[in-house]
Amino acid sequence: GRAADDAAPRDWSRLYARAVEVGAPYWKPEADGGGGGRWALAGVFALTLGTTAVSVGFNFLGRDFYNALQAKDAEDFTHQLQLYLAAMAGGIPVFVFRDYFQSRLALRWREWLTGRLTERYFTNRAFYAVQSRSLVDNPDQRLGDDVAVFTSTALGLTVTLLNSAVDLVSFAGILWGIYPPLFGALLVYAVGGTGASVLIGKNLVGLNFIQEKREADFRYGLVRLRENAESVAFYGGERSERRLLLDRFGALTGNYLQLLTATRNLDFFTSGYRYIIQLLPAAVVAPLYFRGDIEFGEINQSFSAFSHILGDVSLVVFQFNSLASFSAVIDRLGEFIDVVESVAAEGETEEGHAHAQARTTIAREVLSSDGDSDAAAPLLRLSGVGVVPPGMQATNGDAGSSYLVRDLSMAVAPGEHTLVVGPSGAGKTSLLRAISGLWREGEGTIASPAAAGIGEGAVKRNGGVFFVPQRPYLVLGSLRQQLLYPTWDLPDCGGDEACVAEETDLGVPSDAQLAAALERVGLAKLLDRYGLEDVTEWSSVLSLGEQQRLAFARLLLARPSLALLDESTSALDLASEREAYTALRETGASYVSVAHRESLLAFHERVLVVGDRKTRASNGETGGADGWRLLPADEYAHALAEEARLLEQAAAEAVAEL
Repeated sequence: GRAADDAAPRDWSRLYARAVEVGAPYWKPEADGGGGGRWALAGVFALTLGTTAVSVGFNFLGRDFYNALQAKDAEDFTHQLQLYLAAMAGGIPVFVFRDYFQSRLALRWREWLTGRLTERYFTNRAFYAVQSRSLVDNPDQRLGDDVAVFTSTALGLTVTLLNSAVDLVSFAGILWGIYPPLFGALLVYAVGGTGASVLIGKNLVGLNFIQEKREADFRYGLVRLRENAESVAFYGGERSERRLLLDRFGALTGNYLQLLTATRNLDFFTSGYRYIIQLLPAAVVAPLYFRGDIEFGEINQSFSAFSHILGDVSLVVFQFNSLASFSAVIDRLGEFIDVVESVAAEGETEEGHAHAQARTTIAREVLSSDGDSDAAAPLLRLSGVGVVPPGMQATNGDAGSSYLVRDLSMAVAPGEHTLVVGPSGAGKTSLLRAISGLWREGEGTIASPAAAGIGEGAVKRNGGVFFVPQRPYLVLGSLRQQLLYPTWDLPDCGGDEACVAEETDLGVPSDAQLAAALERVGLAKLLDRYGLEDVTEWSSVLSLGEQQRLAFARLLLARPSLALLDESTSALDLASEREAYTALRETGASYVSVAHRESLLAFHERVLVVGDRKTRASNGETGGADGWRLLPADEYAHALAEEARLLEQAAAEAVAEL
């Protein structure tokens, strides 16, 4: 089940295993440039040992300083003061550089871990599966905030544990030398305090886990409002959106109040625990001082040593709240890695063992789209394909109730154009999702070229598949990047001649070609308002119709061998739609279009009809499974005309009867 539910992890051994799973790979020899992180960690450890040495030195300097003060020895006091100031000048940089290099290392670790998780997140489109199947909540927070908290906190705790271990050894000898019973009293006090802290703060782990989710949910609601501000404004949905946001915020504050209560209870104990520390050493060693067995400076030294050791053995007491919050981060990141790795492994299994999974998963084959391949070979081949929505996996026993389209067999040859029509919800877009590899559940085999763009080794693939959705995705970048996305994912050369030469070899369009593509789709006016390097919120400044024309400009520049278009002209007027499809047809590409408009029949030779009653009846499908028909466009147009004539005749007869 999803750990994002309001149940939180309490198995500490599992948390430790997950922490190792998340963090250990960075410290392997092959990571971070051949183990550079391990050398950096060794440097931080060395500085940590240095801080302990400085602390021990200050402990003895403090003893001698107060002994000189008690003896009223002005000369020795001045000498000890000078030593103290010199030690501060030499010791403070050790602490500062330790913290600085520790933060630098945490940043390096975060960069590496973010890169690794991002790579797996995009492998086999795991990001799409995570979102469409709701596998984990708020992946953005896990990749952003949780990774940052994990690396900084994990490194900080590691350094703190090392520092505590060295401190414990160093100061235990000092405290034992002053008065052994004081050391025993410290151990009893620390063990009792640790047990009490765990008992009092046991609910903090679960509450921190839930709080992470509540904060992410509220932030996600604000992001969705920002991204859909125009739609909300058109609907006049401010009141509803405000209520939904406040509901999420109410859940956030409700849990936070519980968290504050649990923290308050723990603070009552830890505050008292800290204050008693100030009295306990004095209470134990005061009789020795009164008898003259020790000097006043040794009392101060015992205070210092006692505080150091107590801090070392009371980490759970002092850090319990931070540990509880950290455990939530560990579990969220561990869950995210498990899900992403599982989805990525599913994709790899399908590619390597598709024949073994044909009953439950659509098998896939990659066809060549190079110019040297057989010119008559199909660009798309569907063999007995059945499509099932994600999360509704069908088996031979219950297939009829969950398939949107079933037993579909067809091929698209070079130069062929197919229009997919049918009632809403019949599975038209779902079929394109299956062809694109987004939906994998079902049966049969789909063979198609790889996606258009830059292949392995930064080599431009010829042809390929290019998908154009109804609402195009606009990247966060310049107008040039909008046009080149996603075929040419290249950095800005900034005038670098070698970079420019590489882009030329990869066939990156020139500025003139970009301008020509915009003009071909009726967006030449964009260059009057913006330059190719201008960056703005394109999804807000461009209407949906302009966004669809921009998507066609991308398509013309990419020059794929096969295009899949999902109602890609729904926001265009008929003249603009005609211009867009005319430009696409001139490229020689084959394409499969999903649409409702009859005007597009003129740009297609075949029509695939899915999900209408006549189709189900003719195919003999039962149990709710939708059928299909593939027929010439002129035959489909004639059928539409005949259906319109019959409807008109029926309407006329109804009027006559009145």
